[in-house]
This record gives sequence, structure tokens and C-alpha cells, in this order.
Amino acid sequence: MTTEVHELPEEGEIVIATIDKIGDHGAYATLDEYNNVQGFLHVSEIAHGWVRNISKFVKEGEKKVLLVKKIREGRAEIDLSLKQISREQQKRKLLDVKRFEKGKNIIKNIQEKAKLSNSDVEKLEDEILSKYDSVYGGVVDIARHGIKVFNDLKLSKKTLDLIKEASTKIRLPSVEIRGILELTDNSSNGVENIRNSLQGFENADQNGVKILYVGAPKYRISVTASDFKSAEKTLKPILEDIEKNIGKNKGVFKFTREESRKTGEG
Repeated sequence: MTTEVHELPEEGEIVIATIDKIGDHGAYATLDEYNNVQGFLHVSEIAHGWVRNISKFVKEGEKKVLLVKKIREGRAEIDLSLKQISREQQKRKLLDVKRFEKGKNIIKNIQEKAKLSNSDVEKLEDEILSKYDSVYGGVVDIARHGIKVFNDLKLSKKTLDLIKEASTKIRLPSVEIRGILELTDNSSNGVENIRNSLQGFENADQNGVKILYVGAPKYRISVTASDFKSAEKTLKPILEDIEKNIGKNKGVFKFTREESRKTGEG
């Protein structure tokens, strides 16, 4: 007779768990990432304050992001906590799981198309994980910088071609910052001056820059980039250049920032 040994999480680790059963004193859950090892979420760890109705916070069959509070030696269950998890930690964990699943699907697709054995797949994953935290992270790097980032990995041309193909289907995470430009020029050819000051930016979509006419004297300018720092770096000299050109003709320049937003997968 042999005893099945399960890998266990570490105390303080954030995990995904499925709520199996709700009792009088808490809820039983299985840890999805640890071969369904069982844990217990005590009522005192569900929410801050007194919990009158456990089902109000967790439901059977529901997946929850939980904290591994304690692992007791010789005890089958693991103590879990919901109230010690912040909203930001929940979002980050769910995003990690989402990216893991995407990476797994990419590898499965490559295995089928390249007719790789399970052993070949393990070697492929090991190669990618020797350089990146996740398979998906590696494919995103290709989408952003090209297949050359995999040049130092020992992969066949066929496999590289399939990974490159997968990278073209990824919508890269990005951010957008934007605002309203109010431009006036009282000279006889004021409209032309304003048009000239915007020339070179209006058709610069490939650089993530768009300037759209809203209605005199307003224009909306938006910059899309991989992160806020890069977007701000792009926007600043554009605004300075426009203001300088408007100022040459004693025009009036005003920029009102609108709410920034994240776009894409990230």
C-alpha cells in the first residue's frame, strides 16, 4: 500500500481555490494549482467583522483567490484566508492564472502542429522558462521585439516559426494618455498656422500618436504606448513643439488632460 504524496503550497502564498462545501464554521475548498489539496476557510477569515451568512461571501463551486495562512503538520487541511487578500492581489493572481492558461494553450497548439512528444514539450518549456518567468511572457516579448529575442534558446526553426506565428495573435498590453488642445491664432492666416503646427503628428498613428479635430478651436491628442512613462515621454516634446509654433505667431495654447486608461491584455 502506498500513500499518495501531494505538493503543498507555502505559508503566505496566494492560491486559487474552488469552494466545495459550506458548513456552520466556514467553507471547505480545494486548491486548483496543487492537485486539489484540501483547505479550510474559517468563518473568522472570510471577512472583517461578524459574518452572519457565509454564503453571502462564498458560494459552492465558486473560485476564490485565497491566502495560505497556515499548514499544520500531520493535518490534511490547510488554513486559508479571504479577508487578508487585497483587491489588487486578487486581480494580480487572476491575471497570472489567465496568462498561464494562455501559455499552456500556445504550447499545446505548437505540440499538435509540430507533432512534438511530451518529452519534447517539456524541453521546450524548460528552454523558455530558463529565460522568462512564464511561457506567455516569452511570447509577449517576441510580439514586442521580434523573434530575435529567442536567438539564444536551443529551438528548431519549425518551433520558432510556430512561436512567432502565435505571437502575432497577441494583443499587447498598452496604455493611453490623452487631452484636449485649445489653439487660437489671431493672425490673418491663423488657421493655416495651427494646421502647420499639427502637421507631422496628424498621420503619425504608427508612433502611437493621434490628433483629431473636435471643433474649433479644440483638438484631441492621444498617445498610446506600452507603459505610462513611455507615453509621457512621447507626449511632452509634441506639446512643447506645438506650443512653440503657436507662440511664434502670438497665438494661445492650452492643454487640458483627460483621464488616462489601460488598453489591451495587460
